[in-house]
Amino acid sequence: MPSKKGPLSGIRSALRTPDTGPAMRRFFINTVFDSTFVVLGVIIGSAFSPEPRLSVVITTILTSSFALGISTGVSVHEAESMEQSRRIGRMERALLTSLDDTEIRRLSRISLAIISLTNFIAPIVVCAITISPFLLVAEAQIRTAAWVSVILAIGILFSTGAMMGRMGKRNPWARGTRMAIAGLAAFAICFWIQTLV
Repeated sequence: MPSKKGPLSGIRSALRTPDTGPAMRRFFINTVFDSTFVVLGVIIGSAFSPEPRLSVVITTILTSSFALGISTGVSVHEAESMEQSRRIGRMERALLTSLDDTEIRRLSRISLAIISLTNFIAPIVVCAITISPFLLVAEAQIRTAAWVSVILAIGILFSTGAMMGRMGKRNPWARGTRMAIAGLAAFAICFWIQTLV
């Protein structure tokens, strides 16, 4: 009689599969970058506008981050679902048997849920960090909060780049600096565009 496994056991087993960890890291890092650049654009367009309003800045960062989280979470779910179905289909053809109601199919579903949830969380993490200065100031200090938030966003890019460098066994400082420079360049270009409007 097969032993019953709890949800935590299933999650641990799914995390040990060869594809789950790399996919989580890959999608999380990509979404963190996308989210950070989106937030930089939101800050420039709202906090550095001629008449900035704190409520507008906070609401826009929140809604943009949640929308991006849902969008990327769903898109990753659909893409990974297709890839996992194809992979299991190849296994079924090789084994000449269906893998429905098997441990392989069960771990595949858990892995898919973990990867999708991780991708949804990435923009929320960026939002929580970058929105914090605006939650701590009054309307009169909105520009100061905006500059602090920009610094935090560049720090996120540097940290993520450094993490990529460590995982890829490359110089984390060089990779982090490169990502930070990309963020600064994007900020400068978007800030210049904002001044033209």
